[in-house]
Amino acid sequence: MSHWAEIDEENIVVRVLVGDNNEIDEGEAFMNSLGGTWVKTSYNATICKNFAGIGMSYDLERDAFIPQKCHNEAILDEVNCTWDCSNKDHNVRIS
Repeated sequence: MSHWAEIDEENIVVRVLVGDNNEIDEGEAFMNSLGGTWVKTSYNATICKNFAGIGMSYDLERDAFIPQKCHNEAILDEVNCTWDCSNKDHNVRIS
């Protein structure tokens, strides 16, 4: 199985689907047949840093899916593309 994330015009994940990858490029061909923009993702984070989820953003320069910030003062971990949300004074989730 291969996993694919559809991203909108603002590079936000709108859905994640499973494709067949028994044949080379078969999963990619199927996703392209659906229209839209699709980026491959993986559970073990070997592709695009993190497994894509609805609401996450896709950063083309980092080739990474990045989760939503936990608060405004969160700092992006450039290696893992996750947020350091350890600031105890700001642990309220932003919307």
